[in-house]
Amino acid sequence: MDTDFARRVKEQADIVKIVGEYVRLRKAGAQNYSGLCPFHKEKTPSFSVHAGRQFYHCFGCGQSGDVFSFVQKVENIGFPEAIRVVAQKCGIPLPRRDFASPEEAAEHRQRGKLLELQEAATAWFEEQLRSPEGAAAREYLTGRGLGAEGIAKFRIGYAPEDFHSLRRKLEPLADQESLRLSGLFSWKEQEDGSPGPMYARFRKRVMFPIANEGGRVIAFTARTLESGEKAGPKYLNSPETPLYSKGQVLFNLDKARQAIRNDGGAVLVEGQMDCISVYLAGIPNVIATSGTAFTEFQTRLLRRHATKVIVNFDPDTAGGNAAEKSIALLTEEGFDVQVLTLEGGLDPDRYVRERGARAYAEALRGAPTYQSWLIERARLLFPGRDPKAKTEALNFLLPHIRRIPSRIARDAFANDAAQALGVDSALVRAELKEAAARRRDSIARHDQRLNHAEQVLLLAFSSPRSGEAYLVAEGAWQQHEREFATLRSDLREIVELLRVRPDGADALSALATEEQRQVLAGIFVSIHDAEPEPEQVDAAILAIRCTGLEQEQRRLRAAIDQAERAGSMDEVLRLTRENQDVTRRLREID
Repeated sequence: MDTDFARRVKEQADIVKIVGEYVRLRKAGAQNYSGLCPFHKEKTPSFSVHAGRQFYHCFGCGQSGDVFSFVQKVENIGFPEAIRVVAQKCGIPLPRRDFASPEEAAEHRQRGKLLELQEAATAWFEEQLRSPEGAAAREYLTGRGLGAEGIAKFRIGYAPEDFHSLRRKLEPLADQESLRLSGLFSWKEQEDGSPGPMYARFRKRVMFPIANEGGRVIAFTARTLESGEKAGPKYLNSPETPLYSKGQVLFNLDKARQAIRNDGGAVLVEGQMDCISVYLAGIPNVIATSGTAFTEFQTRLLRRHATKVIVNFDPDTAGGNAAEKSIALLTEEGFDVQVLTLEGGLDPDRYVRERGARAYAEALRGAPTYQSWLIERARLLFPGRDPKAKTEALNFLLPHIRRIPSRIARDAFANDAAQALGVDSALVRAELKEAAARRRDSIARHDQRLNHAEQVLLLAFSSPRSGEAYLVAEGAWQQHEREFATLRSDLREIVELLRVRPDGADALSALATEEQRQVLAGIFVSIHDAEPEPEQVDAAILAIRCTGLEQEQRRLRAAIDQAERAGSMDEVLRLTRENQDVTRRLREID
């Protein structure tokens, strides 16, 4: 690249404007602007751009330079390409390009030809949508709430059932190799291994163009209008091409990036129709994954423009799993993350169409933090209140907790998890600390030994049914059954079997499994009294009731916090009344 041209571009470039396309800058003085550094993770802005001197510097990671070095680093490109990018952003005509090698020149020509083919195909698909054969596609789009303006905005088209019309349309524009590389055609391999005649890959489908960050069409997602086995997959994406790698593209980023920079955050959805519906409903900072799970590359791509993300995937199992993986990538990259699960099991597209843009915007504003969402998901996946379920729930949360760079934020997450799961927060922190120190992604599964109160309770129920110890235990069980609900599920099962055994029946023979008999036999060996005194039973029952009420209190406190964050004041009042009742019962025991 000509040094005189580079100097001219640098003189005309406004570094504040160029950097501002990638980093949200705020004025921090007469000539200074500041923002979050795009080259390392940070919560407090340490990145500075000086308008007068036309340079940038980060006081956090030490990166500094001029407009060219910034574009080089942020776009991961070489110096000559950075000059071209800056020149294009400034509207400066490019000189005739010199290439380092014939191979580089050929690659550049091929990319240009492929872009030309994608553009020509897009225009042709748009034309077919307006044709008589496109009537079914137009009807489908109308049924999805899309009018002429939205269809034009996203350049939606239609691929007719014809096998050869698109090929005949594009053949004058390119050679056979470029047509095959475009991803628009398929072919069968001949007996000699050579490729056979080309035919249209997309047929009888609604066509959604996928654009790169600069707004150039590079691929398509095609939605079938038929049903049944012959229709093929519901959605068919372009294959990987020199222009398109599905894990490196975010659908609608070309239209959304300015709104994302202005807002500082993005809404991430799964499907193109979800994205289109939300965008046309007046929420322009929405993007979607493009026929793939969210990837590390897409995370870094989004990091150039946003610091916050609201993840709004489908509420089914696949959507929940995808949300989990996305959260992991986003938190590692330093994003502030919220997760929205829409009421009624609706996806964003249906929610907007059925309940309106205002309701969706309100749902976004009330989206819980990803920590709250993960805790609730752990409780749903592992619903028991026994130690095994709690251990599994904590093991589910541990990798997410460990990813948080801030120790304060880690502790807050651990405390919230402990309250919600009914576990002592100090114990959780200790377990997490040990797991982190040993580089484990799970806490140890400790043995299930019974405490003294639990042993006495089982011994009382093992006593003769007419004895004082049994009668005291049975009376307490009936009177305070709700407070015994947090007792380990394996112990509750033993108690229920002992309670229904016939008069005079042996306690061990009343149990269903060898494991249960071993538990009870171990108590008989460790506590030599065949029948505990009524006072011992009373004390054991009080201790168990106390533990149960304290766990219920922790659960309610976590639920109240979550309801407050969601702004559900009726739920807050209901839970507060329940918590007051639990507190009263605890005082009575004391």
